Parts: sequence; structure tokens; C-alpha cells
Amino acid sequence: MANVVVVGAQWGDEGKGKIVDWLSERADVIARFQGGHNAGHTLVIDGTVYKLHALPSGVVRPGKLSVIGNGVVLDPWHLMTEIAAIRAQGVEITPQTLMIAENTPLILPFHGELDRAREGQTAVAKIGTTGRGIGPAYEDKVGRRAIRVADLADRATLELRVDRALVHHDALRRGLGLDPVDRAGLVAQLEAIAPEILRFAAPVWKVLNERRKAGNRILFEGAQGALLDIDFGTYPFVTSSNVIAGQAATGVGLGPGSIDFVLGIVKAYTTRVGEGPFPTELLDPDGERLGARGHEFGTTTGRKRRCGWFDAVLVRQTCATSGVNGIALTKLDVLDGFDELKICVGYDLDGTRIDHLPTAADHQARVTPIYETMPGWSGSTEGARSWADLPANAIKYVRRVEELIDCPVALLSTSPERDDTILVTDPFAD
Repeated sequence: MANVVVVGAQWGDEGKGKIVDWLSERADVIARFQGGHNAGHTLVIDGTVYKLHALPSGVVRPGKLSVIGNGVVLDPWHLMTEIAAIRAQGVEITPQTLMIAENTPLILPFHGELDRAREGQTAVAKIGTTGRGIGPAYEDKVGRRAIRVADLADRATLELRVDRALVHHDALRRGLGLDPVDRAGLVAQLEAIAPEILRFAAPVWKVLNERRKAGNRILFEGAQGALLDIDFGTYPFVTSSNVIAGQAATGVGLGPGSIDFVLGIVKAYTTRVGEGPFPTELLDPDGERLGARGHEFGTTTGRKRRCGWFDAVLVRQTCATSGVNGIALTKLDVLDGFDELKICVGYDLDGTRIDHLPTAADHQARVTPIYETMPGWSGSTEGARSWADLPANAIKYVRRVEELIDCPVALLSTSPERDDTILVTDPFAD
């Protein structure tokens, strides 16, 4: 049976939550493979709004197994708060519907404190993090001083892990003018939360391999977007994990052969939260209009998103680095009513036309977009569920996007509602 990876193909906020939720009807398992609760997915189902950060988007569908994989960094206190909030909306979450990989690293309170202290330094350029400790938690994972879910089960192991982490963190904190971590208080906090987290803990790699052999369909859910990838994003204004599709297998404990289809989620225009380059950014009434119509505020932070025209150069690049087989084009309805639309088809760098975003930061800062102009449409695409419901110029726009990014549209989303989706190619088709 086909297994599908869903990745954001821009700077995040492309509408992955809705698409994952829509696809999860066809899946048996929905697995988060990277990121932390800095991500935010908004689902709108029969008028009810669900806001998810750490939980996989599949939790709102009964009868599915949701998985938090080892590629994620997990704030246990936030997770339990989020579970309580979703339960209050009538969603059942049990160890039979949610599993957490035993080797998942934890985000601890001192990670967030370090994150915020670094961002608060005026002498260093801000990265634009959410301040939730995701970056420092990944640093500890790579530095082999992380506390992982399985460590919560044994007091001696837990204390050893805490001591190892604090040798590093207390030295850092002194340099930043912060007090040492309260060791006893931290251990007590972890012991208190441990039973709540451990009831969901499982050898996810084993469960998923067994499920795959049994013919279950697995949907791999990523967070953020490929342009925030630690290797292939607009470094250093990126997240602290690999976002592209190749991480999906590693982030849950499956081999690369388990991936059958990569679906890239692409917004019909471009947005970005935080600092960093943005070639097609609009600081004019068109940009304001996109932001207002698209309700462009971060699910996690509430920060206003920067808005701009569709950048085909960037999406073609991310489709290549993630091996995207087809895209889900979202928020087409936000473009309704524009007299004309622009698509970035190349960049000018010091008088030379280039067809990709350069790696060097100074070059990224100097590129200017080369636009192609297309006629807009006066009719509405909102709620369309077939090609016949779309204005002719909207169809032309979609087809031109396909040509420019060298990748077909598999799904077209025309509103936040689950069923307002046009299926072109079923990613789960064998």
C-alpha cells in the first residue's frame, strides 16, 4: 500500500494541517517526523476550529493511530495541555490512538529560557525563533546530552541525564547572566509529568514497521516548510531540523523505501514569518490585501506574516530537494478579485538572470524577482470542488504554476473547510 509524505514547500504556513487531515481519511497511521510545538496547524471541520502544535493532525479522526516520532522534539507539559484542550472539544486521545517514540528528545524549561535569552541579545542578529526552546533541544540531541522519553522511566538514569545536561547549560547561563538551573526542581517536575507521558510511549519504529508489513497506509506529516530546512533553507533564518521529505523515514524509524509519494503543500502566493530573505515580499496595498484575505497570522505566535507574490523559482527548488511527486495548491480563493497577478519566474543578481535562490546570504539579499504577469479573475473560487467550478483564468493560473515548478497539481484547496478540495491525483493510489 502507498505511503505518503506531506511537506511544506515554502516557508511553512502553507495549509498542511487541512491537507493532512483530508488525506488521513485514506490513511491508517499519521506520523509527525520532525519539528516541535513551534509549528501550528489549524483544522476547520464542520465549523469547529482545532489548533494543533505538537499533536499530529490525524488525532481529530477517530480510528486512526497518530504518532510523534523520534525526529520531533517534545515539550511534555505543552503536550499534556494540548491534549486536554483537544479532549475538551470532544476528541478522544488514548494510548491506542496516540504513540510517542521512546527515543524522542524532550524540550525542558531551560531550553526555552536559553532560546529567549539569545534572541534578546541586541548585539546579534535575531533569527526570529518562537522562543519555545526547539533549537536548544535539537542542539542537546546532537550534543548527546538530551533527556529522552524513555529516560523518564528510571530515576537514576533521569538524574544522570539531568546532570550531564546541566554541566553544559549552567555554563552557558552564566555567560548570559542567568541563574543556574534548579536541579531538584527540574527533577521533581519531570517525575511528576513522567506517568502522563510514559503511558503513550512505545517503540514506534517497531510498530510502524509491523504496520507497514501488514499493509497499513502511513501518512508522514512534516512541520514548517522546506525553505526553513537546516541544510537547504535560507540559513541561518531556518528551523533546527531537516524539514524536507528525506527526513520522514529517519524521523520515525523506517527505511527510505517506505516512502511512495511526496506531496508538497504550496500556497497560491507566498508568506513568511520572522526574519530572513523574501524576494517577492510586497510592502504595498497588494501585500496588505493578501494578508487580510488570507488571515495571515501565525497559529503559534500570532505574528503577522509577510506576504508576496507566488515564487515559482523557490517552489521548483524545494520540489527538487524533497523529490515532490505532486503538489497540493492551497488558498487559491485568496487571489479572487485581483485584476492581475504576478509570478516570479527568475531572479536578477547584479545584472545576471539566475534560475535558483543562491546559497550565499549576501547573494540572497541582492536578488530581485523577475515577474510574469497574468490576468486575474472576478469570479469566486471559494468552496469549489471541481474544475468546472473555477473561473477560466484561475485554471490558467494553476496550469502556469505547474509548468513553472515542473510538478503537477495533485490537490487543489479552495477554503479551510475539509471538503472544499479538488482531487486530481490520489497520492495513496497504488
